[in-house]
Amino acid sequence: MRTALKKDEKILVVIRQHWLQLVLPIFAWLIISILIVWFLPTGTALLIALVAFLFPLYEYINWKYNLWAVTNLRVVDESGFFSRYSKESPLDKINNVEYDQSFLGRLLGYGNVDIQTAAEMGETTYHLIHHPKLLKDTITHAQEEYKKNNIASQANLLAEAIAKSNVIQQPSQQMIADELNKLFELLQKGAITQEEYVAQKNKLLS
Repeated sequence: MRTALKKDEKILVVIRQHWLQLVLPIFAWLIISILIVWFLPTGTALLIALVAFLFPLYEYINWKYNLWAVTNLRVVDESGFFSRYSKESPLDKINNVEYDQSFLGRLLGYGNVDIQTAAEMGETTYHLIHHPKLLKDTITHAQEEYKKNNIASQANLLAEAIAKSNVIQQPSQQMIADELNKLFELLQKGAITQEEYVAQKNKLLS
């Protein structure tokens, strides 16, 4: 991936299109090369075949640099070697991720991935993706970890703010900090929902 990583950002997975994307250009080159060798002198045929090989080579370079990288902060869509294209979707802006595979796609390991975001682009479908389920599951898992880390960070900031309000905490402030930590533990265990957590947190701080 050529996109520079941000501070504390880690790459979780890099996915490209399936190798079937290269079958047609390589097959076309083989057919053309066979016909040229059959009808033209050997030296001339080899020269033309070598020049014609630039086409599948160009397609391979495009395939290699057309990728989707999932990090702990965003999904990066890159393509192009001679000309470059890059688009990123922050994890908190992705509303939904779906994938679909035909019967042949399941056998060979390719499919389509649909990503819906809150941005102007809205919905984007990527075709002939290698391991589409892995891409979808990695994005979903990264979103869950991203939300969990954000909630933990907010709880720590609240506890620190309460602790710094006085050099010596009053008993009531200590109780509030303890209750906030208990609420966060319940949220992590799935005992309460995020909405219940926010409601109880606001009640404690009011």
